Amino acid sequence: MIGSIGVLAVAAGSFAVWSAASPGAKPTPLATYRNAFMTFRYPAAWSPSVWQTTELHFHPMLYLSTQPTHNPCRTAAAVGGGTSITCGAAVDRLAPGGVVIVWENRGSPGTSLSSFAGTSTRIDGRPAKLSTGRPGACRGVGADEEISVNIARPLAGNWTSIDACLRGPGLSEKERQVRALLGSTRFLTP
Repeated sequence: MIGSIGVLAVAAGSFAVWSAASPGAKPTPLATYRNAFMTFRYPAAWSPSVWQTTELHFHPMLYLSTQPTHNPCRTAAAVGGGTSITCGAAVDRLAPGGVVIVWENRGSPGTSLSSFAGTSTRIDGRPAKLSTGRPGACRGVGADEEISVNIARPLAGNWTSIDACLRGPGLSEKERQVRALLGSTRFLTP
């Protein structure tokens, strides 16, 4: 019974963040994303896209955007034979009021959360670092702000990286939506 009350309190708190955007406004309709690794809620007007690529130190899981996205990875012939894969942004340019978010699992021997800049926080109970840049690494897609989150995983040298690029107008509302998405995130596996 106590566990049920705690779950209801967390759910009510998450929905309060979504509805607190502007008094008297209709609540933003939400959708749920779920894969084998995580689940979270996001504004239903945003669209998820998944492109798989095999890279040594990162695994992109999801691109979430307010506008159409394209495969961010390009394969080319490598010098000396074989192929190389280069990944960039899933949008060429953010539209006004736009958002694009990329979720990746990353790994590199010896890397720990302490090597990342940002404010310490927790995402679904996991230690994390959150930083904001204006425009940060999102400058290339015309964004006004970047929210970057690195979340520790229970595997040595591994973490989940979330990078959100936001463009005004309505920047503070987009920030609230990204933070509510983070607050609703639940990890299903390590």
